[in-house]
Amino acid sequence: MFTGLVLIVTGILIAVYPPLLSVLVAGLLIFFGTLVLVTAYYGRKARGRPAPRLFEILLRY
Repeated sequence: MFTGLVLIVTGILIAVYPPLLSVLVAGLLIFFGTLVLVTAYYGRKARGRPAPRLFEILLRY
């Protein structure tokens, strides 16, 4: 039920303020991209393979 209410409120906000849609989509893309990177890094780490140097540089800080 909570998810439905959130979707309805989000839909109303997008109807009232259309640029909000681009902000939401950009946020989702950034979130899922980060999730894929972190999952791949820890998956490699769990299998004992060395992580590529790029992952080490990105995830060090």
